[in-house]
Formats: sequence, C-alpha cells, structure tokens
Amino acid sequence: MRVLPYGSWPSPIDAALAAAHDGRPDHVGFVGDEVWWTAPRPAENGRRTLMRRRVDGVEESVLPAPWNVRSRVVEYGGHPWAGTVAAGRPLVVFTHFDDQRLYAYEPGRGGEPRPLTPVSAVGGGLRWAEPRLLPERGEIWCVLEEFTGDGPTDLRRVLAAVPLDGWAAGDRTAVRELTDDSRRFVTGARLSPDGRRAAWLAWDHPLMPWEGTDVVVADVTADGRLSDARVVAGGPGESIAQVDWTRPASGGQWPADAAARTTGEGLLYTSDRSGWWNLYRDDEPLCPRAEEFGGALWKLGQSWFAPLDNGLVAVVHGRGSTALGVLDPHSGELVDAAGPWTEFAPTLAVRGEAVVAVAASPRSAYEVVELDARTGRARVIGAAHDDAVDPVHYPEPRIRTFTGPDGREVHAHVYPPHHPGVVAPGHELPPYVVRAHGGPTDRVPLVLDLEIAYFTSRGIGVAEVDYGGSTGYGRRYRERLREQWGVVDVEDCAAVALALADEGAADRDRLAIRGGSAGGWTAAASLAGTDVYACGTIRYPVLDLVGWATGGTHDFESHYLDSLVGRLADVPARYAERSPVEHAHRITVPFLLLQGLDDVICPPAQCERFLERLTRPAGRPVPHAYLAFEGEGHGFRRASTTVRALEAELSLYAQVFGLNPPGAANLELVR
Repeated sequence: MRVLPYGSWPSPIDAALAAAHDGRPDHVGFVGDEVWWTAPRPAENGRRTLMRRRVDGVEESVLPAPWNVRSRVVEYGGHPWAGTVAAGRPLVVFTHFDDQRLYAYEPGRGGEPRPLTPVSAVGGGLRWAEPRLLPERGEIWCVLEEFTGDGPTDLRRVLAAVPLDGWAAGDRTAVRELTDDSRRFVTGARLSPDGRRAAWLAWDHPLMPWEGTDVVVADVTADGRLSDARVVAGGPGESIAQVDWTRPASGGQWPADAAARTTGEGLLYTSDRSGWWNLYRDDEPLCPRAEEFGGALWKLGQSWFAPLDNGLVAVVHGRGSTALGVLDPHSGELVDAAGPWTEFAPTLAVRGEAVVAVAASPRSAYEVVELDARTGRARVIGAAHDDAVDPVHYPEPRIRTFTGPDGREVHAHVYPPHHPGVVAPGHELPPYVVRAHGGPTDRVPLVLDLEIAYFTSRGIGVAEVDYGGSTGYGRRYRERLREQWGVVDVEDCAAVALALADEGAADRDRLAIRGGSAGGWTAAASLAGTDVYACGTIRYPVLDLVGWATGGTHDFESHYLDSLVGRLADVPARYAERSPVEHAHRITVPFLLLQGLDDVICPPAQCERFLERLTRPAGRPVPHAYLAFEGEGHGFRRASTTVRALEAELSLYAQVFGLNPPGAANLELVR
C-alpha cells in the first residue's frame, strides 16, 4: 500500500473516460415486442440516438448521425418518440432536435426519415413532445408548443393531432388542434382503454407543476374531437405529477362504481395532497405511505407508474432513493423487484406482464431493466453496464443525515476519497467538494457517477447535498425553500461541509463548493455570502434574479422565482440582496465559471454581468477562469466539453489546495 498525499493519487479514471460514460438511456417504450429507448452519444456532438432491442436480444442503433432524438418543449424537453408495428414492420415517429420537426421512419425499408410537421420562422418555431401514435385514426396526438413572437414567453401550448400521411409537413393548417390555448402548460393526452375519454395535466403561471396542477378529462367524440373538458382533480395547492387510466382487473373484483364496472376503467394519478406523492384511483389512495410515488415534472412524459393489463400497476417509489415495485390496487400490496439497483429513473413502459425501466446503483451506471410482473424476476436487457475500469476504484457512498440550522435535517450522500492501492499520511485530512444539485426542486440519485469517481480516486472527497427544497422527502421538506432560495440551500450545504470538518473527515481549510444551474446559483451565493469554502466551481448558473425574472429566461421558469424568492414587485430589495451578480465584490476566493453559449435557460449574459462586477475598479481582483463553450446549451452534452470542464475543475482544486495530481491539465487563473 503506497502512502501519498490526498489529491496526488494516480487514477485510471481520466476525464475522457468519465465523459464517454456521461448521460443515460431514457424514454423507454415498446414497438411490438421489441424494447426501444433513447441513448446519449457524447462523442457525436452530444446527440441522442434511438436504440432497439430485437426479440433475439440484439441491440442496435436505429438512427445514424446527425439525427438527434430530443424535444425542446419547455426547453427541458419531453418524451420525443413513439412507435408501433405497421404491416409487420416498425414505424416510429420522433422529434429531431435541430429543427424540432416530427419525422416518421420505417427501419429496414431504406430511405431517410420523412417530415410530418412544418417549419415556422416565428421565434423558437413549432415544437412537439409526447407523441402518441393512433394509426386507426391516421394521426399522432401530441403536445404542440408554438411560438407567436420572438420573446421567450411569446408562445402557446395545445394538444394537437398531426396527420401521419405527412400532409402537414408543408401546411400548418393541416395540424388539427384538440384543445384551445387557455391553459399555459399541458401534458400529453392519455386515452382510456375504450378510447372514449382522454386525460391530461394542466397548470398556469405562476405555478410550477410541483406546486399545483389540474387533472383534465374530456370525452373523445366519434370524429376524434375532445369535448366537455373538465377539471376532476388537483388545484393550486396540490401537485399531480402523472395521470393515466387503470386497466380492467382480473376477476372483475373492482372498481365499485357502476360506470367503471361497465368500462373496467378508473382514473389513476399520483398526488401530494397527503404531503407525499402517493397513488390514487379517482379519489381513493391505493397505497398510502410516507414515500414518493412521483416527482418533479421537469420533462413532459416522465412516468413513475404504468398500469398493466391485468389490473396491477408498476410503480417507482421511495424516500430518497427509489425502487421498482408492482402494486395490487385492490389489496394495496406492493412487491418490489429484487436486484442491486438503488435508483429508477422516471420512465416506464409495459407490455403484457413485462415492465421496462431504467435503473442504476452505486456500482453500475444506468441500464435498461425488464421486470416480469408475474414472477418478480428482473434482469438487464439493454445498455448493460460495463466496468470501464476495475470497480475497486469506484467510491463507496455513505447515506447521511446531518443537522442544519434550527435542528433541521439535511440529507446527503458522502463519497470519501478511495483508492485500492493508496492511502494518505495519517496526519492529513482530505479536501472535499460539496456539490449542490440543480433544480433546485430536484435531488441527487444514488448511482455510479464517474465524474465523482474522477475526484475520489485521486484523493478528493465529494459530498452531494439534498438541501431543503429537494424532492424525495415529502412536500414539507420541498417547501423549506419557499421564498428562501439563496438562504436555506446555502446554509444546508455549509452545514454538511462544516460537519464533515468537525468530525475530522474533511480538511476545514480545503473545502470547495460546486454546482450547475440552480446548483451554480447556490455555489455562487455560497462564495459571496460565506467564508466556508476555499474555492468553487460555478456551472451554467443563475446569477441575476432581476434579470432572470424580467425576461432573462425561458417561459417554463419565468415565474419560478415567485415561490423561490417572492414576487419581484413585492420584495425587490430581496432580489438585489440575494443575487450573486450584486455581490461579486464579496468573493475573495478563486473560482471557475463554466457556461454554454447556447443556453437559453441561464443565458451567458448573466455570467458576463457577474464578471464585470467582479473586475470593475471598485472590485477586488480574484483569481478566476471563465470557460464558455460554443454549441452547448443548459447542461453539457459533448464529450470534449466534459473533458475540458473536468480537467479545469481538477486544476482549480490542485492550485488552491496545493495538490499534485499526476498529469493534471493547467488552468490559467486570471488574477
């Protein structure tokens, strides 16, 4: 066993390896008996391809570069594809990222995908998400986001039907609108098994979907229109994250009401009216628990449950981490799938008694998993994890609950430095990087992340904090951040950092803060408002609250600050008080600022204003570096970007903490 200082350990996990494993499979679905999903391609300019697993087990990419299966609806996107079998062959429709048009493609028939929707030159154009193929009607039903002007909030959203024959490819009027645009946000329609009703979610500004949503139900007429749309559940103080229809139960033992007995259908949704996202059939709880059976609806089409044809329901649930289970709605019995996985992504698909999900663990990256609901047996069927290095180099997470201000609980995952062949001198304490997740209404998954391993294998600890405001711990925990953004998140991250130092697990003088998006806000606010950290890494951040609230971001989050900070008209001083851009002069420690130049959620103009305040004559010069990446939006997708960003981050810590990592790239800090 070698003895080397922390931060100087040799590691087989370099930045290129971490970048190659960035991203995860997503948006699973069935095309006939085949399982399909989208998959990242970091080395191909960060595009996402469409994958299929044939019935013989062969796994292959369906679409070559440059096809990029990704929607931009609400900027974070939504389920971008759907498929069926027509004339014995697969038929898929998908959204292509570059032009946001819907395309139809028949693999094996030759030829390129054919466009189904037109191009609009107005603002951000026409965008589509959650397509649902209805070949018997010759249509695709989906969410349409249509820009009406050049501003980020000049748009409308409706449910729409697109002709499958391509008639609308050059004619916007051929798109049949199913709803009006009286609701600001809608999710895709879910048709009842008999096809006579449709259900979807809707909400309006200033609410976010994890604050208040409505379930809307409409009748489907014989000619394919939606009529008599009415709100049947939800409200401004109740978040409903997903809605669907139950299937007839075996033996006809339920439901009890006469109408549902006739159709064998009921409305299934996940609501947080109890303080936890639990599953309901109509107004009856099916498995009331202090656990989450839903989450924050950041992308349209996310699914935490899927009803099976036998009346059972596949569910993703948990407190903090998640499991995949099968629920009997009649008895309330819930049986979880056996396996090593500690995290299931919010994407599910079912066919017969087969349930397909995407799962990961601290020892494996995300992979496509199939559960046999009859036997309870689960197995990996796609995107199987392959150890790129000996797993002895992987970090070992510790699930911790710390005590924050006022005695409140703060949840975190702590990854101590770890190397199978190296230890540090007995007198030395390790440096630690505290990571604040984005959102901020989100949480950190308990999974293998080679970007974390990149640091821990070199002797740098990492602590991921589910600060107050995070999902996974009930609505009360989530609402700790109400009007307290920039306070509670900053305090909770500091509480974890200082607790690790007080325990003797971390070096008090070598603590760093790091985050992206909302986590970038927390990192910047922490550097400007505390003396806890010796340096920080700020990635595509929110920095200017006033700018963000007055047209400086996209429509989806344009009123988010109303709940996170308070209405600007009511508390203007609070916006200035908390914005890092107003307090850049208070930062006295080195930092790294990373930004995508195509980011419309956190535009680069915020970073530019922040740096101007930092370097103006009245300010004090602080060592820093600003790396801006062309072709990157909100969140980095290209392998080359991830490599540069990781190497720069390591170089920052090496310079500030006095580390000597072998082969470290040099980051020039402006002084």
